[in-house]
Amino acid sequence: MATSNDIRVQGLQPVQVLAGLVGLVYLVFGIFGLIRTGFGNFAGQHDVLVFGFMINPMHAVVNVVAGALGLVMALSSGLARTYGWILFIGFGLLGVWGLMITGLITSNPLSGWGNPLNLNDNDNWLHLGTAVVGLIIAILPARKRLHAPTPSPAH
Repeated sequence: MATSNDIRVQGLQPVQVLAGLVGLVYLVFGIFGLIRTGFGNFAGQHDVLVFGFMINPMHAVVNVVAGALGLVMALSSGLARTYGWILFIGFGLLGVWGLMITGLITSNPLSGWGNPLNLNDNDNWLHLGTAVVGLIIAILPARKRLHAPTPSPAH
């Protein structure tokens, strides 16, 4: 009968691949956003769209940080799962806040903060979708393999 010591995580895990892909997409998108906006009017309203998503320098920096974090945390299965929880919580909150900013949810307790990330409807749905992907990364089961102990040679 196999014990827990005989069962180990085997190889590159799907959660690591997903975390790396999400990280890469957000890093590239963030860098492209910084190229388009520069650093002027950091948290202000810009009329810059990148693939249909509104962007300003602050939003681009958030994307760069989320992307870099994903690439680093994709190096191990446990860190990739933690990254999944970060995406789920962070982007979930950001998506709900964005829905309040754009008026889909009419009550915004943070209305005094304005729209420092220059969010639009497309951003909100992307952020909520990213939160769902984060949850998938966080709870996706690991591939495991049974390792049989090697018998020692008899002398």
